[in-house]
Amino acid sequence: MKKELINKKMSILEIIDKKPDAIEILLEFGLGCVGCAFSEVENLEQGALSHGMTKKEIDQLVEEINKL
Repeated sequence: MKKELINKKMSILEIIDKKPDAIEILLEFGLGCVGCAFSEVENLEQGALSHGMTKKEIDQLVEEINKL
């Protein structure tokens, strides 16, 4: 079975739905997106940028989530 990879264009809720353990990593990166009203409509990149993350940090976040 092919492992589905997460990408920064996915909504935060979609990521959490596919990889529930991603919540811990999101929190480690300073994103408390789980209860946020925008988590359904914003993609990961939009949410992270709005929290001041750099594109490099976002790429690192996606990489960490995909290691799960």
